[in-house]
Amino acid sequence: MKAIDLRPGYGVKMDGKLWVISGYEFRNPGNLRSFVNVKFKNVQSGGQIEKRCQPSEDIEVIDLDRNNCEYLFSDGHGATFMDTETYDQFVMPKDVLGDALLYLRPNSQTIVLMHNGNPLTLELPGSVELKIVDCPPGIKGATVTNQTKDAELETGLSVRVPGFIENGETIKVNTADGSYAGRAKD
Repeated sequence: MKAIDLRPGYGVKMDGKLWVISGYEFRNPGNLRSFVNVKFKNVQSGGQIEKRCQPSEDIEVIDLDRNNCEYLFSDGHGATFMDTETYDQFVMPKDVLGDALLYLRPNSQTIVLMHNGNPLTLELPGSVELKIVDCPPGIKGATVTNQTKDAELETGLSVRVPGFIENGETIKVNTADGSYAGRAKD
């Protein structure tokens, strides 16, 4: 496949290793040649690299299965997931998942990318709804733009939220950068 046709979530094979595209940006800087800036995540180690490609460069794309799974729990061995169609359970190491577990509650649905029956990584939605378990009290007169404070969410993630947000509220969190994205609808 040409580099210009790549998209996040595609699996590729480079240097004998499997990678998943985690970021993609086409750049055309004025009178210079255009290029594609691609972020790759190694599915075995969890490491990331960024590579600049020519739009016409050929990249070896592999087929990844996208399975709907339920995140069950985490322990010392890793995170346990269950395929919602076959009810098969499998464990993914925490070092491969990275910070993805900070966006998942137990018993929540997610998509697991698999290759030849082996789980590789998670495909998170754009935003998730999580409950605040600890934050300072609300500030009277606080508006969306003037003050922020730290809030700890039920999964252990720490997020900067506006001053009017209270303990126990459910908020939306952007999974790309871990930022506050608004209040959850009741």
